[in-house]
Amino acid sequence: CETCSKEEAKYRCPRCMKYSCSLLCVKKHKLALSCNGVRDKTAFVSVNEFTDLNLLSDYRFLEDVGRTADAAARHCIVHSPATKRLLYCLRNKARGCNIELKTLPVGFTKRRENSTTFNSMENKFYWHLKLIFPHCNAEYTLKGVPDDKTLVDILKPYIDPVESDPVVCQRLKIYTTSPQSDVRILMKIENRNRNSVRYNELDASRSLLDNLKGKVIIEYPTLFVVLKTLKNDMVILGQDGSEPAENSDSESSSLSSAEEGEIRDSS
Repeated sequence: CETCSKEEAKYRCPRCMKYSCSLLCVKKHKLALSCNGVRDKTAFVSVNEFTDLNLLSDYRFLEDVGRTADAAARHCIVHSPATKRLLYCLRNKARGCNIELKTLPVGFTKRRENSTTFNSMENKFYWHLKLIFPHCNAEYTLKGVPDDKTLVDILKPYIDPVESDPVVCQRLKIYTTSPQSDVRILMKIENRNRNSVRYNELDASRSLLDNLKGKVIIEYPTLFVVLKTLKNDMVILGQDGSEPAENSDSESSSLSSAEEGEIRDSS
C-alpha cells in the first residue's frame, strides 16, 4: 500500500495508478492528491503500448462526445431568449472594460459552472474565479469575486501565514513558508497552439479588473499561483526572449484547443 506502507495492496486507482490496501487508504490518497479516482480517458498512450482495448476505449469516448454534443444542442436553455440576452450583456460589458470574454455552448463544463454576473447598479463584475496551486496539486473555486478586489486580498485566505485558514495553510505549506516576494500569479494566454503555451504574469497589487484588461477570457479567469523558483516550464510571454509581452496574436486564432479540452471534460 502506497498510503500506509503497512498492508498488502488490494486495489489500484484507475486515475493515478496508486496502490491501496483498504477503503480508508483509498479515501486518504484521494484527499492527499486531489484525485477523483476516475480513469483519464484522454491520457497519452504510445504507439508501442496501444492495444485493441485502447482503440475500443477511444471509440466509446468519441461516441460519448457525440451524444453529449447532441444533447447540448437540443437543450431548451440554448434557445432561451433570456440566456442569450444575459450572455450578450456580459460580453458587451466586458468589451467595454477592454476584456474579450468568450462563452462556450451549453453542455460544456466551464459554461455550466460559470457563475459570473454583472451588477448594473454598481457597474461592477462579480467573477467566477478558479485558483490553481500546481506545486501542491490543489485548486479552489471562488464565486462572486468583485472586480475591484486586488489579487493580494484574493490570495490572503490561502497563502497568508496569519490570515489563511489553518487547514488550507497546511495543505499549501510550501507557499505559506516561502517569501511572499517569490509568489507569482500567472494566467494562461488563450487561443494559442498546444505546443506554444504561454502565460501572462499579473500584478498582485492591482485589482482583478486591471489585470484582466487586454486579455482573452474563456468563460471565467483561471489563475495559476506559482513560486518563482519552481515554476518549471511555465513560460511567461515576453520573458522567453522570442516573443513580445502581448497576446495580440492569440486573439486572432480559433477556440480549437479550449473547445477540445472542454468537450473532453463535458463527456
